Amino acid sequence: MYDCVVVGAGHAGVEAAMSLAHAGKKVALVTIKIEHIAKMPCNPSVGGPAKGIVVREIDALGGVMPRVADLTALQFKMLNTTKGPGVWSMRVQSDKLAYSKMMQDLCLNTENLDLIEDIVEEVICENNSFKAVRLNQRGLIEASSCILTTGTYMDSTIMISDEVKSEGPDGDKTTKNLSESLRKLGIELFRLKTGTPPRVLTDSIDFSKTKYEPGANEFLHFSEDTKKKEVLDPEKQVACYLTYTSDKTLEIIKNNINKSSMYSGVVKGVGPRYCPSIEDKVVRFSDKPRHQLFLEPESLSLDTTYIQGFSSSMPRDVQEVMVHSIIGLENAKIVKYAYAIEYDAINPLQVKANLELKNINNLFISGQILGTSGYEEAAGLGLMAGINVRRKLDNEEPFILKRDEAYIGVMIDDLVTKGTNEPYRLLTSRAEYRLLLRHDNAENRLIKYGYENKLIKEERYQRYLNKTNEIKRIIEELKQLRISKDSGINEYLLSLGYENETGSHIVYELLKRPNVELNKIVELMNLDYDDELIKQIEIEIKYEGYIAKARKEADRMAKMDNVRLPEDIDYLNMDNLALEARAKLDKIRPLSLGQASRISGINPSDLQVLAIYLKQKNQKKLS
Repeated sequence: MYDCVVVGAGHAGVEAAMSLAHAGKKVALVTIKIEHIAKMPCNPSVGGPAKGIVVREIDALGGVMPRVADLTALQFKMLNTTKGPGVWSMRVQSDKLAYSKMMQDLCLNTENLDLIEDIVEEVICENNSFKAVRLNQRGLIEASSCILTTGTYMDSTIMISDEVKSEGPDGDKTTKNLSESLRKLGIELFRLKTGTPPRVLTDSIDFSKTKYEPGANEFLHFSEDTKKKEVLDPEKQVACYLTYTSDKTLEIIKNNINKSSMYSGVVKGVGPRYCPSIEDKVVRFSDKPRHQLFLEPESLSLDTTYIQGFSSSMPRDVQEVMVHSIIGLENAKIVKYAYAIEYDAINPLQVKANLELKNINNLFISGQILGTSGYEEAAGLGLMAGINVRRKLDNEEPFILKRDEAYIGVMIDDLVTKGTNEPYRLLTSRAEYRLLLRHDNAENRLIKYGYENKLIKEERYQRYLNKTNEIKRIIEELKQLRISKDSGINEYLLSLGYENETGSHIVYELLKRPNVELNKIVELMNLDYDDELIKQIEIEIKYEGYIAKARKEADRMAKMDNVRLPEDIDYLNMDNLALEARAKLDKIRPLSLGQASRISGINPSDLQVLAIYLKQKNQKKLS
């Protein structure tokens, strides 16, 4: 008898199982193959726009992805640095074999965690509560709760043109029985589609025709536990390369478009809008003369390169000529052909904000089957599911992150409030408070929760408190500190385009000027400040007014989120509510007035009806 059985050991399943085991709960983690734990079947990387901030949030909450990503990274890069700090995000090129192997070792050597190699065929429930799962070989496993994290393996089909196979990624096994089992429980499923590009032999690429893309020259990391000596030095990092499709590539695709699974009618599911196949790009952006592609190494143990941006479901012979039409890949040897994959997912509108199904107690859903895409989104959901299972087992309130607290909070709120009909991808544009949800301040926002949920150790938490106190001390110091004209500050300001100034300056006020950098002032004044603290301090000072404005707006919206809606409201028979509002409110059953306001089709007049209802209900209680 387990506290929880986790179905699937991808990025969501690993985070869910590890969080529960670290909190002292007995966990069974069921996977088709132990060697495929935390596998990277698509792009060999972690992070990216918005996604990199999610990885930082996972670190602050006590997850395992960030540190493993650091220790197995081939290249580190900070993206969007020419823009504001609200969209800065880190990305690492990963050694996909080393990443998966390190995750396997963690799972195999974690106390309270049993790894079981098998396929789950059925979820068994009694009286609308989870009871057990039935495995293909080992029979029943009973548990107090279950987290489903099957990724793209549930009734999945691989498609290369009109060639269709009932398989999971890379030819792995799949199961139709689990999907059927969930339908019998009244769970609504829908089909989604994604895909992957070809892989080619690295030695067969002519890199002289491509653009060299190096990593960062500074120490970057996802995890605050990672030390500089543990990651690759900048000069030892593996390069990526940028290339483009040619006129011939577009011509080949247009002439063979009817052979693509996507356009021949083979694909039934909806694909990712923000990560389309190359065929989809050519059709949707027909005015573009070319499309950029990144050539990315997959592993130090492999002589293979991933063609980022070239996902396809064309026949193999067409893929051959397509690849050879790419600049620098004229003689490339394909070692693995691109394919599309279609799979069953669960309509997220059936799930509560704590990731538990509304109609089945103790059955939680997370990862790609909740309608998301990406390793990072999956890991964030898995960690949240694990935390919430632990809290329910210990009779604690659900753990729900607000939209102004984390991108993970934005993602879950979007999914359970608005739903999705395509693979959901996190974007900075989805977060209305993105200046509050930055790469640099993830610890400030979330580590208290990681500590409270028994996933952040005392030593790490004390280190964070000491760092926070040091930042506050330095900011107060900079409010008093003057930099004199003899320091070279006037020459520095002139180089930035400012007029000749002869007096001294308060450093705090000086930093509010555009382009004035704290690290330069530290250098001029010979101050002893930690390099990593300098960036965070500079952002806090430079964007003080904007941050305060965003915080004020978030606090205003929080008032609506704090107005709780009873779970037993009879929306269908509520007078004065619009018919569309009645149906949607009854289906989603929002937790608060704030969540109700974010449901598509709910108007201000509907919110006013709900507010009056709550007021009248409170008055009855008082009388």
